[in-house]
Amino acid sequence: MFHSVSLFVFLFAFWLLLSGLFTAFLVSAGAGCALAVVWFARRMDVVDAEGHPIHLGASVLVYWPWLVKEIIKSAWDVSKIILHPKLPISPTLVRFKPSQRTDVGLVLHANSITLTPGTITIEARPNEFLVHGLTRAGAQGTIDSAMDARVTACEGRP
Repeated sequence: MFHSVSLFVFLFAFWLLLSGLFTAFLVSAGAGCALAVVWFARRMDVVDAEGHPIHLGASVLVYWPWLVKEIIKSAWDVSKIILHPKLPISPTLVRFKPSQRTDVGLVLHANSITLTPGTITIEARPNEFLVHGLTRAGAQGTIDSAMDARVTACEGRP
């Protein structure tokens, strides 16, 4: 029940944020739509810790700003490579074992790698990630990285 209530609150707050108008009609329409989505989600049995990972809570609020900073740094590095006259790329594939144990943690880690310019997760399995990097250093940087440790911390494991 906790996941349903938190999902409703999140969806309703998102509606209000996007709406920007607080007339009685729009507020009640937002509440009705959020309620309908929660009802459909419960009927499909997708309102759980994996479908709505509210248990990550504050740890994700610390992780997101760090990830944004990493995306900006990586975008700057990729921009310099692209603008360099000799285009110094060295496409590389690496395999490594992520330290996450939950599906939510693995998905968060794989998606974070893909969001970072210059790297993309090609294959994600519980015991192995296959990552392509634009440069050898970028690809090697995903192995035993700070991102891996931070995602594991978000997951709730020290």
